[in-house]
Amino acid sequence: MTHNTPLSPRPLHHLADGRRRLMTVAQLRTHGVSAAETNEQCRPGGPWQQLLPNVVLLHPGPPTSEERLHAVLLYAARERAAGANGGASGGLTVSVPVQPGGEETPTPAYGEAMITGLAALTLHGFCAAPPLPSLDVIDVLVPRLRRLRTTGCARVVRTTALPTATQVTGLPVAPVARALADAVAELTDAGAVHRLLTEAVRGGHCEPAAVVRELNRARLLSRPHVVDAVDSLVAEGRALAEQRLYRMVREHGLPEPVWNVDLRLPGGPHLGGVDAYWPEQSVVLELDTRAHRQQEDDTVWAQYARKREHLERLGITVVHLTPRKLRDCPEHQAAVVRTALMAAGDREPAAYVVVLPR
Repeated sequence: MTHNTPLSPRPLHHLADGRRRLMTVAQLRTHGVSAAETNEQCRPGGPWQQLLPNVVLLHPGPPTSEERLHAVLLYAARERAAGANGGASGGLTVSVPVQPGGEETPTPAYGEAMITGLAALTLHGFCAAPPLPSLDVIDVLVPRLRRLRTTGCARVVRTTALPTATQVTGLPVAPVARALADAVAELTDAGAVHRLLTEAVRGGHCEPAAVVRELNRARLLSRPHVVDAVDSLVAEGRALAEQRLYRMVREHGLPEPVWNVDLRLPGGPHLGGVDAYWPEQSVVLELDTRAHRQQEDDTVWAQYARKREHLERLGITVVHLTPRKLRDCPEHQAAVVRTALMAAGDREPAAYVVVLPR
């Protein structure tokens, strides 16, 4: 028997042995199954079915959510592998267990393709994202120059800057911020957009700045319902960062500052609002919760830089913290603040400033 000779019906059934549930046409060919035999097996009422172009499901029943996800990835990876192997994508293999908890099988290789959009958010554990069986299409992220079309349950999303995929249940999945942007691009329901963005922050999946950067990159900030949701997102992120700051001061035994105050020179100009101020040590703490929105970012940063320079010229130490650092390493941030407070005795006395409630 040559490599191109079709297998008998018995080996064909052996391919769908409960572990190997999806194969490409090229993979079937390497097993000796001709294109004609594949078409025969995929006829209406037959034992197989073509789930996507060149992707065959090796059983007649409805595909599971896991099988659909793997099929979309196989479809998206197919062309890249074919170009690299002279038209044979036999290097791509996928074995999908019959049910969760089944026999562990090799992790498939999908090149640069990854799940994104609502399906990715569901895989990341978002309660506001719909369950996988209810999704008519699954978004798959690929490099911009890929020649691939949206078809069936696979919706192709292209990007010039491919992010690093996160492995979720053995699947390559876009990071939360990127998946959010791709999901929002397809949503017109303001409530759904608001719920997804809010859960991203409240659930600790990512910081508001990362989400807004991706929305800006996708040119979605011109949509009114997205702008409204982003305003709520930034406010939500700000409140959460302040809670973490209060907790850091309390749990790490730092002196209690005066919170959220304005500083002003006596009879002079307004110096700006600060998140925390230790008057005895002349130390200011500021949270960077900028939204990184188009040109606003440069303007806000320039204002912040001028304020910081002015305060430091007056002898006031400025400690700059980000919400992400407060979330990931509060003990280190507490040490930074404590060091600044302890160093106050070694500095020249700062200028006297008036502290006003903000």
